Amino acid sequence: MKRAIVGLVSLSAFAASSALAHTGVAATSGVAAGMFHPVSGLDHILAMVAVGILAAQHGGRALWWIPASFVALMAVGGGLGVSGANVPFVEQGIVGSVIILGAVIAWGGKLPLAAVMTLVGGLAVFHGHAHGAEMPINASGVAYSLGFIAVTATLHALGAGLTIGLHKYLEKSAGLAARAGGAGIALAGAALAVS
Repeated sequence: MKRAIVGLVSLSAFAASSALAHTGVAATSGVAAGMFHPVSGLDHILAMVAVGILAAQHGGRALWWIPASFVALMAVGGGLGVSGANVPFVEQGIVGSVIILGAVIAWGGKLPLAAVMTLVGGLAVFHGHAHGAEMPINASGVAYSLGFIAVTATLHALGAGLTIGLHKYLEKSAGLAARAGGAGIALAGAALAVS
């Protein structure tokens, strides 16, 4: 499992660094803009890390399938945002995703994998729409998408890696620590909702 996390982080870093290697090319600004957008707001960061925590909580094949469903439907949402399609309540959906994902982690119960994938995928559409709608006019859509997908996958891997690390070092209290982290994420989401 450690190898899987390391591999995902390495792949994300490789994809990002190879795309940034060609300075002065117009598409590079799209990659950089795409990479910056997911980390430009605490709501996005918390949601992406929460997806990784949730995936690690479920373990097994969920470690890959949960983040993959988020990334796939985030890309769909990104396409909707770029095309100008109206998705109602995007900002509320983003903040709500932080609260919902944090609460699911805090609950600690294992939902069926299909239910979790559906949940994170549905929430991902809001994040993707925001990414797509806020794409710079002069950016390449493909480059911009690669940027936000790479950073999103990296944040997923960070959440999963932290959770797996907790299990290694805290053993029996690791589940409680992850659940407390989920509660913290949900509370942070609630604070963002009222701010």
